[in-house]
Amino acid sequence: MTAVACGPVDGTVEVVDPGVPGERPARCVAVVDASEKVFAGHFPGFAIFPGVCVVEYVQRGALATLPEREPGGRWVLTAVESSRFLSPVYPGDELTSEYVWSRKDGGWRCRASAASGRGPAAQIRLRFENRDAPGAAAGAGERRDQDVRARGADAG
Repeated sequence: MTAVACGPVDGTVEVVDPGVPGERPARCVAVVDASEKVFAGHFPGFAIFPGVCVVEYVQRGALATLPEREPGGRWVLTAVESSRFLSPVYPGDELTSEYVWSRKDGGWRCRASAASGRGPAAQIRLRFENRDAPGAAAGAGERRDQDVRARGADAG
């Protein structure tokens, strides 16, 4: 299976192992092609793959390995809970990523690690929600608005 999406990178992510939650992590691989358009500005003469692009590749792999996908569900990334960049990623690097999934609050969370041939490159935690699930109509923005209104009523 290959995951392709619209974003800051042109490459694709290949699922090497879909994993089994609680038993073994999912694994993906992507090659950071030297022709990626982001290299034109990051940085001329010394190309480094931007962290946001590493997050994009990890997010694509996460969507491709998301456990228990319900038919017709629309799973979306709702939060990058944390990201820590450990070493640079360069043109031509093979970026491997591993995903440890857990179910929480009706959604899925994953702890992901990305590495190049030189070692660990990033640690990222992502949260996904099914926007087509029952009760999902009140999206995060609507819930936030309700919380603000409730706090305002308490202040008055």
